Amino acid sequence: MHRLLVALLAALLAALDALLAAAVGIAVVLAPLTLMWVVALGNADWSALWPSAAAVWHLGHLVPITVTLPDAYLAATGVDPSLATFTLSLAPLAFAGFTGLFAARSGIRAAEAGAALTGWLSGSLVFAAIAALVAFTSEAPLVSFETWQAILFPALIFAVPSLIGAFVGAWRVGDDEGPVDRLRAARDRMPSAWAPVPSLVLRGVALTTLGLLAVGGLVVVAGLLARGTQIITLFQASNVDAVGATVLALGQLVYLPTLVLWAVAFAAGPGFALGTDTAVTPAATQVGAVPGIPILGIIPDTSSSWLLLLALLPVAVGALTGWILRSWMPEPAGHEPVAPRLTVAVAVAALTGGVGALIAVFASGAIGPGRLTETGPQPGPLALALGLEVLVGLAILLLSPRVPGRPPVAPRATPADAPRERETVPAFRDRPAEVLFAPAPVVEPPRADPAPVGLDTDADVQARIRDAWARIDGADDSDPAGGRGARPVD
Repeated sequence: MHRLLVALLAALLAALDALLAAAVGIAVVLAPLTLMWVVALGNADWSALWPSAAAVWHLGHLVPITVTLPDAYLAATGVDPSLATFTLSLAPLAFAGFTGLFAARSGIRAAEAGAALTGWLSGSLVFAAIAALVAFTSEAPLVSFETWQAILFPALIFAVPSLIGAFVGAWRVGDDEGPVDRLRAARDRMPSAWAPVPSLVLRGVALTTLGLLAVGGLVVVAGLLARGTQIITLFQASNVDAVGATVLALGQLVYLPTLVLWAVAFAAGPGFALGTDTAVTPAATQVGAVPGIPILGIIPDTSSSWLLLLALLPVAVGALTGWILRSWMPEPAGHEPVAPRLTVAVAVAALTGGVGALIAVFASGAIGPGRLTETGPQPGPLALALGLEVLVGLAILLLSPRVPGRPPVAPRATPADAPRERETVPAFRDRPAEVLFAPAPVVEPPRADPAPVGLDTDADVQARIRDAWARIDGADDSDPAGGRGARPVD
């Protein structure tokens, strides 16, 4: 009964997490769009508000949407009718990132409560139901999408991180002889040199992924500092009012994670495309007309040979990961085998290459008609570059000989006649309990120095004392005791 109640509570909490994740994501889109509808558009058609918000939410969860421009707009702007219908598939990954983090947290909490499978299933089904509800209620003539994609893709973005979080939580606390405990038992039956390998591989992939994201963020910050003037110029050229500027800034903000992934591809070397037959790489930059989006002003106009040094950043990520993993490896008493370390290095590098392929898939797509249908990095080159660069850094630290620890320093020899030094009492700030309750140190008295070489021994001293008393006895005949007083005892 107790276990059933725990499972029920975990399922309810996971369902609530899924509901909150979907509601917050939709509200982030709906709030600024509602403000724009009220302030900027005036008497706009309110029936188009919800389909527009749902389309942005779907796009943020990797669902491609098809946009059809109305005939009145084409006539007013003079746009070629052949470009009236196009696809948007470059996702603003801030929505998917938020959903994934929320789902992972939900999975960890369900596993720590002892109901990993129940919590994962409950949260995933609720989020899939919400995605289906949004898909079925947001059909519009100007914005369309495939219904099965609008249900499946958001559900997977919640279900996969939630499953990973549930596994991590169950690995920490156990799952009552479930599959995770059986997997742990199988690992413990492995040879001692190979037992830590699976855990080290998973931790290494997590470290390299976080390190590469940090590299991408660093490159973006450097680009914002170096190209800030161009970004401000494009922002001023957009000529929008306060509401339009707010919506434009929020739109660029939700695309910031996508820009970070582009920066990872740029630092690794393959770079990314910003349209058909274009390339933005450290070696060369070849772009045509760039859309007037202010954040795209970060893209450099020309390249420099110094930018090739950015490839050292993924190598440094691999080296740092190797150093951390090497410190987690048990130090054997004898020879350290090479095969487990080589396996860890190759596996982490291969899986990091897989992460690079996923980065390219998530951060690529279409941002408009015509030549703008191809933007973002390519999966194959990015996976190969990241895998090799991280492998070099891992091999430097994992395959090199372990630096031996510093041997204990032997105490210096002291003369036998030197007094023993007083024992040092530990400082109060380091270990106060030991200082207050430690017994008083014992101080040995100094040893008596032996007789120096060349002086008389005790027998000679006693012989001279006897001679002195004998002379006194011969000189003092008037002694009433017969000249014999008390003598010292030998």
